[in-house]
Amino acid sequence: MKLVFAGTPEVAVPALDALIASGRHEVAAVVTRPDAPAGRGRRLVASPVAERAEEAGIEVLKPLKPRDPEFLERLTEIGPDCCPVVAYGALLPRAALDIPAHGWVNLHFSLLPAWRGAAPVQHSIMAGDEITGASTFLIEEGLDSGPVYGTVTEVIRPTDTSGDLLTRLAFAGAGLLAATMDGIEDGTLKALPQPAEGITVAPKITVEDAQIDWAAPALRVDRVVRGCTPAPGAWTTFRGERLKLIQVTPVPERTDLAPGRMAVGKNSVHVGTGSYAVELLWVQAQGKKPMRAADWARGVRIAENETLGG
Repeated sequence: MKLVFAGTPEVAVPALDALIASGRHEVAAVVTRPDAPAGRGRRLVASPVAERAEEAGIEVLKPLKPRDPEFLERLTEIGPDCCPVVAYGALLPRAALDIPAHGWVNLHFSLLPAWRGAAPVQHSIMAGDEITGASTFLIEEGLDSGPVYGTVTEVIRPTDTSGDLLTRLAFAGAGLLAATMDGIEDGTLKALPQPAEGITVAPKITVEDAQIDWAAPALRVDRVVRGCTPAPGAWTTFRGERLKLIQVTPVPERTDLAPGRMAVGKNSVHVGTGSYAVELLWVQAQGKKPMRAADWARGVRIAENETLGG
């Protein structure tokens, strides 16, 4: 088939690579978000998908919005049979959805109908799921509600951050998306409607969502830290300033600390929660680089009975 691939961030690159390498289909063009300011100089930088496509000599389309007439005209001229999508980041209008004969097929990082929305991996970790995966489905105008072509599953490991899990799903999902294109092309794959039961939604995680509630159980604190790492980053406050929490670990044997109360040992920093304590392993103070929590504690000279989170 002739394909036009749509995607933007680094997590979409493995799928683009898989489609280029398959040799079975032609990636005629790539659709991605416009260049965005990045770094201290705020200079415009192309998306990871745009950079990879340019390396491969593939035409790159960067519409401000997918409903732009110039974009729709160029897409019609290319005449794709199918448009595979991974984390493109913009809403596709009906005028665009109708152009390819086999529609737009999205790789979504959950086992649909669970975790429809922008942040499925973060929500699956924060909810304490043991299994997640990726799904390919035909895009409709609803939110991730279209019929599903295929899935792959992935175990969520006890120490997984959303970054860890998303990296594994990006590569497993790349193979799934390539196989889905093959099945659509040879007619062996049929999309099946999603079940009406088990629907959960995964909106974008806000900075407010990432604030630690020390009255919550230790497992919840651990899941929020892992789910919000690397972005937007879990945080609390210390002496009125924000402190980023990069890694913690539950300490079930320690139950003597009130929520938020800190206890500093020679090489450890324990904090009370609504159940038992957690140990802070890596933190990042405002304006500082990430550091081991024990080193941070020595540097700020924590007093007895000091707390996190006000």
